[in-house]
Order: sequence, then C-alpha cells, then structure tokens
Amino acid sequence: SENGQALTRFTRKLTRLRHRYPMLRRARFLTGEYNEELGVKDVAWINANGAEMQPGDWEDASMKCFGMLIDGRAQVTGVRKRGQDATLLLVINGYADMVEFILPEVPEAMGWARLLDTNAPDDEEEPDFAFGEKYQVTGRSLLLFLRR
Repeated sequence: SENGQALTRFTRKLTRLRHRYPMLRRARFLTGEYNEELGVKDVAWINANGAEMQPGDWEDASMKCFGMLIDGRAQVTGVRKRGQDATLLLVINGYADMVEFILPEVPEAMGWARLLDTNAPDDEEEPDFAFGEKYQVTGRSLLLFLRR
C-alpha cells in the first residue's frame, strides 16, 4: 500500500540519520550541567521562544512544544576533551495545533538546517534557517535540525 511504502521510506530516513549523527546513539547520559573547562552544556532544553527553559516553563502545564539542544562540542567519554560531533536540535510539539518555534542561536554556527519534519516525511531537502527565525511546527510533530 502507499501508506506502507511511505512508512518504509520514513523508517529508512530515520535509520540513515541515526547512523550519520553519532550524537543520536551515544551511550553517555546527558546531564545538562555546564562544563566550565570546555565551556559547554551537553544538553539544554529550549522553549518555543528560543530561550533556555526556566523552572517556570517546566511547571507550565500548557507548554507542549519544546526543543532539546544536544551540543556536539560536549565531551563524548570520561576524558575531558571537547567533542567533535554535530550539534542537533530536536523539536517536539505535543500540542494539537501549530506552534511558532523560534530557532535558538548557538555558538560557533551560522544557522540551522532542517533534517527532518514528520509533517513532511518524504522531503529530502535540508533547507537552511537563520537564528531567530520562526518555524511553523505543525501539531503533534517532531523536527530535527543540524547546526550549520
């Protein structure tokens, strides 16, 4: 069936992304703690305004769209050495309607490339987006961006 073929294509795309970006299959637990020596957090949680989430954001039951910024510059192993992996932004919208998500600015980068949008699963393009740009995140969807 057409739906079955689309699901197979999408599954292959997810598998390719997982193999292409080691950050998506790391065994090291992410803590979100700032490493002063390396000047980086391994993970930061981003609200739809593009800012790092604060305690009040976590307590807001109406907030259903947020981002997970996984910084590839964080150490990969127990050795205190800066990582060389890609930095990725995973955006999740559990809300039924569209949410405008402001793409956050990150150091040592020029912008974001969209690798995946579950609302457009067959889209093989990787369009670029600027920091601060508003992305229309469709309801009940997941997106993956790569730091350029």
